[in-house]
Amino acid sequence: MNKSRELIISPKVSQAQLAKFLPQLEDEGIKIVYLDPKKIGKEKTKLQTIFPSSAANYVILEKETPKPKGKKAGRKFQILSNSDIENVLNIAKKGLDFVIIEVKDWKIIPLENIIAKLHKIHTKIFAIAKTPEEVRKMFSILEVGVDGVIFSASSINEVREVMIYLGTKSFDMKPAKITEIKEVGDGERVCVDTASILHKGEGMLIGSRSNFLFLVHNESVGSSFTSPRPFRVNAGAVHCYTLSPDGTTNYLSEVETGSEVLILNSKGKARRATVGRSKIERRPMLMIKATVGVETGGIIAQDAETIRFVKSNGQLVSVTHLKKGDIVMVHSKPATGRHFGMEVSDEYILEK
Repeated sequence: MNKSRELIISPKVSQAQLAKFLPQLEDEGIKIVYLDPKKIGKEKTKLQTIFPSSAANYVILEKETPKPKGKKAGRKFQILSNSDIENVLNIAKKGLDFVIIEVKDWKIIPLENIIAKLHKIHTKIFAIAKTPEEVRKMFSILEVGVDGVIFSASSINEVREVMIYLGTKSFDMKPAKITEIKEVGDGERVCVDTASILHKGEGMLIGSRSNFLFLVHNESVGSSFTSPRPFRVNAGAVHCYTLSPDGTTNYLSEVETGSEVLILNSKGKARRATVGRSKIERRPMLMIKATVGVETGGIIAQDAETIRFVKSNGQLVSVTHLKKGDIVMVHSKPATGRHFGMEVSDEYILEK
């Protein structure tokens, strides 16, 4: 079975932006870029390149060009008919290390046929995708999928969105110490009902500050008074932020049917879920604050036993049983400004 699953990024940024973009790709776990090695210049990087250049790690050959020594070599093919598929197979048998497949209107059937023919001769199959949905689909064709997908990206958020589609994105989760718990009267809270079954340990990142988000657990755990609702996260007050799959933040008041939300477990492994319904209702509320190092964050959540945080050992704790000094899992990082939910690294911001 084909087990390799490389996300190959084709950077669509200026030369000036490239010096910043390439390290970001490395930080996200990207190993290969579709890029002319000359554009990397003297930048220190572990990224490998795939390009029609003898200087690339994966050299894309032009028709009958001889294979360079010590390099992985392949060809790019456009698939319009079954005869094109046979042509790919015949040429790949001559010793190609990889093929790049570009398909137009029909995408699934041609790739199914190519995977079925090529996966036994150890020639890697790289496909070209235009959307995150296409990336995920190409990796799952015939349950084997292609070896790699080339995806054009002009921002690191686009890369992160694709990785979340693939279930390969992780967020840094940290233990935070509870410092304050206070009843704050009534307020509007948001119940997010997803179109997915959420498992124990999973929840949404919610907080009053965009850089300090609590892991609020779903309602898959019932009680003697309530039935399990494994699709639901009783997230928090309407003003709270939640982190979205594309890396932006949204206010909980903005979440609605058809929105996509980020679901994480206590280890930070992320996936996406579609919202089926969002319910805003007035309820008694609690303000909860916590610290990680010098960072302090808070959340206002409903004062009810069914709202739970996740402890560092994976156990759950209800907000009604929470005490000062308790440790819960959060996603915290230094504060940055945001403009319409998008991170602005150079902007000063102070949230209290």
